[in-house]
Amino acid sequence: MPPKKPAAADGAAKPKPKAKKKEPKAADADPYDVKEKETLKPENQLALTPKELEEEITKQLTANNPNAPSNIARFNHREGAFKFEPMVDQLVMHYATDGFLLHKGSDDAKRQIELDRLEDEARRAYEALSAPRDPNAEGGAEGGAAEGGAAEGGAEGGAEGGAAAAPAGAPAGDGGEGDDDADAEPADDSKQLRNQFNFSERAAQTVNNALRERQSATEPPAVNAFNTSCTQWEIYDAYMEDQERMAIQAEMQKQAKAKAKEPGKREEETAPPPKEKKPELMAGVKMTKAVKVMERMVNQNSYDDIAQDFKYWEDQSDQFRDGEGTLLPLWKFYNERAKRRHVTAIAWNPEYHDLFAVGYGSFDFIKQMSGLICCYSLKNPSHPEYAFTTESGVMCLDFHPQHSSLLAVGCYDGTVLVYDVRSKLNRPIRQSTVKNGKHTDPVWQVSWQEEDLSSKALNFFSVSSDGRVTMWTMSKSELTYQDVMLMKMVSTAADGDPDDDATLGSLAGGCCFDFHKTTDHLFVVGTEEGHVHKCSKAYNSQYLETFVGHHMAVYTVKWNGYHPKVFLSASADWTVKLWDHQMPKPVMSFDLNNAVGDVAWSPFSITTFAAATSDGKVHVYDLHENKHEPMCEQKVARKARLTKIAFNPKHPILLVGDDRGCVTSLKLSPNLRKGTNDVERLETIIDASIKGEMPEKE
Repeated sequence: MPPKKPAAADGAAKPKPKAKKKEPKAADADPYDVKEKETLKPENQLALTPKELEEEITKQLTANNPNAPSNIARFNHREGAFKFEPMVDQLVMHYATDGFLLHKGSDDAKRQIELDRLEDEARRAYEALSAPRDPNAEGGAEGGAAEGGAAEGGAEGGAEGGAAAAPAGAPAGDGGEGDDDADAEPADDSKQLRNQFNFSERAAQTVNNALRERQSATEPPAVNAFNTSCTQWEIYDAYMEDQERMAIQAEMQKQAKAKAKEPGKREEETAPPPKEKKPELMAGVKMTKAVKVMERMVNQNSYDDIAQDFKYWEDQSDQFRDGEGTLLPLWKFYNERAKRRHVTAIAWNPEYHDLFAVGYGSFDFIKQMSGLICCYSLKNPSHPEYAFTTESGVMCLDFHPQHSSLLAVGCYDGTVLVYDVRSKLNRPIRQSTVKNGKHTDPVWQVSWQEEDLSSKALNFFSVSSDGRVTMWTMSKSELTYQDVMLMKMVSTAADGDPDDDATLGSLAGGCCFDFHKTTDHLFVVGTEEGHVHKCSKAYNSQYLETFVGHHMAVYTVKWNGYHPKVFLSASADWTVKLWDHQMPKPVMSFDLNNAVGDVAWSPFSITTFAAATSDGKVHVYDLHENKHEPMCEQKVARKARLTKIAFNPKHPILLVGDDRGCVTSLKLSPNLRKGTNDVERLETIIDASIKGEMPEKE
């Protein structure tokens, strides 16, 4: 018997290895059983609670390029400024490649398949012709055929085999010729593809003209030398001879006229008189006047509702609201030639109250263009009665108070012009030039002076930003000028210590001026520095007084038509100020929250004035009703800046011009035109404003 193994050698006593997952045998494994995935967690993983795990976190994906710039500014040549560019390209190209696959159904793929087929057929034909032939293989085949024939038919079979071999030699000879032609390439029967847009199967040949040279020679003109002398007595003798010749001709003409008056031959007496030309009917003065009347009648019928409002409309709601008023829009005056031009001036005719002149130019020095003057009538709002063009933009204009047909005009290039609106010619009757002392900067305002009985010459004044207030006198053939005031720079106490070197010889730019209604020699001037100077024609070397209150350019100054001490000033610093020319500080100040383009006193009330601002609003104040708030604040233009404003001297009409070449007429409601011209009432308001009190309404 073999010895028994010790107990230690049994499998039960052996140390167990590490536990391993028993894999099922291939026979016992279920083929549809899904293996479980083991999740391996890192040691530093953050442990979250079930509530935190269930929390939903929203992630938003955007198609924006993180590297795209967000603040691109491009220069706008049309507006002359840098503009923000809102549209930025957000496309990012990470990888791009050009494909070479074609769809089988496309035309290009069909043409490609057809081309491949033709190339394949041509290649096969070429290979068949160029393949070499083995002559031994052909002989063995023929010999085998002959032996077969001998076994079947004996001698006849051999004869037939010999006969069969004889013609078999002919293809062999032909085959040799084919070998010589095999070196030539086969003909390409494929159709050549051409560009249909850039190919033509037809050709044309043009004839080249033969070149010929032609020459010509001219004879030079004859040259003669001429010498003479010119002295005073020779010139005198020549004049005397000319006078004698003219005297002889005049005498001969007198004799001819005398003979014509004497009774002559019967033929002369019986000669028919010459036919007089009949005047053309359509070009006559009567026809022109009739057509103009007809045009006005048609326009009046077309704008009948507006004409009725102009004549009879009264806002009945004014009696239920105290201290408020409205403006009714009437006609709008616009001309196609005034497109993209600013309304720079408006002036009513002093004699014909339905006629007014409008000047067109540009306040932007970058966009300067030619000027235009249009004279409109309320009777014909569709087309101007008169129109004149200027080489430079029109900045200001004014009608003469006595001679209503004379219109003074100031231009951007410093030229002053005088037009006669009755003239049919598109040119001024007087014009300033460099020789007779025109301004070197734009002329911002012109104003006629009443005709002086002592001197019959007409004169007007102009103010420019070159620092000159100039008087222009109309002579028989030209304009003569005289500088009334050279506006020197002044420094006030608010500016600190004056710099003598800086102010020495420098002139302040004038923007506007206005003459006193009763004192002819007194006038006030507004400057670009924000100062208002009181001046006199008698003193052209110094100011009578300087009013300091504005911080930007003063656009308009207007004396009150009834109170001799009060005037208004409008500035780009958003304010309108009321001044007493005997006081250095403004009496009242009105903040309109935008740049004030123009201001005008109402001719119906001593305490009412209107102002136009660049936000398109018209502000109407009545100091007797309310000195703090306007009675009417109405927006007239939505997308335009108001530039000029003017009251009609007779009708309750207000004209407003904007920077798009449009003039709008507005009618004042009854609350805005309460007739009061009592000087004491305005004096009471001024005194109360100085004392800080508001007077009670009467």
